[in-house]
Amino acid sequence: MAVFDLILGLLLVVLVWKSLSVSDLFGAVISFMAFGLLMAVAWVRLEAPDIALAEAAIGSGLTGALLFSTLGRLPHSEARQPVVSRTVRNGPGYWMTTGFWWVLAILLSIAFLFSLLDLQTPGLGGLLQERLPESGVLNPVTAVLLNFRSLDTVMEIAVLLLAVVVAWSMGTVVWPVKRTLPSPLLPGFVRLLTPFFLLVSFSLLWRGSHAPGGAFPSGAVLAAAGILLLLAGKTTRICPRFMFWLRWILAVGLLVFVFAGVSLMVAGYGFLVYPEQWAGALILLIEVSAGVSIGAMLMALYIGGEPDIHSA
Repeated sequence: MAVFDLILGLLLVVLVWKSLSVSDLFGAVISFMAFGLLMAVAWVRLEAPDIALAEAAIGSGLTGALLFSTLGRLPHSEARQPVVSRTVRNGPGYWMTTGFWWVLAILLSIAFLFSLLDLQTPGLGGLLQERLPESGVLNPVTAVLLNFRSLDTVMEIAVLLLAVVVAWSMGTVVWPVKRTLPSPLLPGFVRLLTPFFLLVSFSLLWRGSHAPGGAFPSGAVLAAAGILLLLAGKTTRICPRFMFWLRWILAVGLLVFVFAGVSLMVAGYGFLVYPEQWAGALILLIEVSAGVSIGAMLMALYIGGEPDIHSA
């Protein structure tokens, strides 16, 4: 497998170079998505399946969809405009800058390898396994994200919600009611796949307590189902009453997280310090609400603005 790992590492470097040097934005997005998929394989080889799921679903799939959505809103001339002009690429300043960053990257890599030689302990893995029964879950990644370092996860969800607020503040998006589809079979095929997307999403959410999964991969799959429905001809024009509930769906993940932390603090345990007998139930409640919110927020970012409201 060493040969496979070597080829995988070389392909990652080639795709990074391709993403930065390709002659148009469309090709750069394709190279970026390919890099994300291979990066997921690399995380699997490093025995980090949770990160691999997040990389494949969010880092490559949904981020690629967001980039394509942004690319589609650009004028055709700008979308096909070279990322770096050939005149700049052939100039001495470009090669001096590129050489500087390559030398810096090599020096940092050498320093990192030497720092690994000085490590005296295997990290926090042993301590995490000792404290795992107190977390309420069996998956160490979920224990870290939603118990031992839950404040970091709260901030991640808050940043994602802030991004949606900023996107919605830029105006209303009128999604076309009738779209030209490449095939009349596409809407039916997407509707057929949607229940399977929902099952996979709920499965990842449930598995997060004892196996690779959790709120972020689950929310990404949920958002992917919604984005496919939009691409298959669905519209985002909704009634004001549902708009009220949509805002609550977007915020419920952060609200439940903060409410749980404040309630525990009032009860005398500290902010997001779970008592051992309630830890499992609280983490499940937080994961369900966060998974739904993450799916809605990622889909909202793909739409790119506040959905159009009609009175029906």
